Amino acid sequence: MLDEVQYAPALLRHVKAAIDKDRQKCGRFFITGSHRFNLMEGVTESLAGRVAVLECHTLSALEIEKHRGEAIGGDSLIDMILRGGYPELQVSELDSQRFFSDYIATYLERDVRSVLEVRNLRDFQRFMRLAALRTGQLLNMASLAADVRVSVPTISSWLSVLETSGIVQLVPPYFSNASKRLIKTPKLFFLDTGLACFLCGLRKGEELRKSALLGQMFETHVLGQIVRWYANRGLHAPVHFFQDHARHEVDFVIPVGNQVKLYECKWADMSERDTPGLQAMRKLVGPENVLTTSIITPRRGHYRNERNGAIIEDSIELASLAE
Repeated sequence: MLDEVQYAPALLRHVKAAIDKDRQKCGRFFITGSHRFNLMEGVTESLAGRVAVLECHTLSALEIEKHRGEAIGGDSLIDMILRGGYPELQVSELDSQRFFSDYIATYLERDVRSVLEVRNLRDFQRFMRLAALRTGQLLNMASLAADVRVSVPTISSWLSVLETSGIVQLVPPYFSNASKRLIKTPKLFFLDTGLACFLCGLRKGEELRKSALLGQMFETHVLGQIVRWYANRGLHAPVHFFQDHARHEVDFVIPVGNQVKLYECKWADMSERDTPGLQAMRKLVGPENVLTTSIITPRRGHYRNERNGAIIEDSIELASLAE
């Protein structure tokens, strides 16, 4: 195993030579790194066609639950969303506010300075805070640029850095060629709710519970679990969302062949009724092409609503992903 290999990129040509001596022996080298920019530059230049890339995100809710040895739900789910999934925060009583403050400072100095010519890192910090407030929302780069007081091309460049760093993910809309009345703007999501909450100034569970951002953070949490479910299997999450111009919306859509799985996140309104968005999506693709419909709530459990066939499940196991 070669850890933090971005600090010794010359090693990669020796790894390449060793691989080329016997291409039939796979999995002899494990290469890890925390500086994604330089790491991937070296890997793509030296090991093209010889490497499988696996992305490691922060811990999933299921991994955290297994570590704690107790079910996560209610107040403990609020705490997990607030604290996030960074391993250091799960194995110690480390103060999360100090951790995230140090993390952001290190990230800005190490990654941002090395990739972007940012004249004022405070501008980038303000950008991160304002982006976090928009997690789970349609990305409006003009609005974000105006609030940060930089140009739209600058916002586009900075978002690209956050994406490459694995800090945010842009979720594309689901649309078919048959309909021109669908939203085609992506949604912005932070991939760790703890970092997003910190940037939004949420420090305590009660603050999050009473915050207008709770619904967004729960949806962000669910997206993160979907991404991790696929990433932990070496796959890219084929996740989309649906929204038409009548504002009918489905939080997440996962295509499976010619069919789709639909996911609706409900923290406060935990009714099991169909939403207008689910009805609109069924009409768009045809009910026969909807593989499963899941209502995700903070309650633990997994069962099927006999009235409409929807799966009611929690955000920890997301068992329907495997169905």
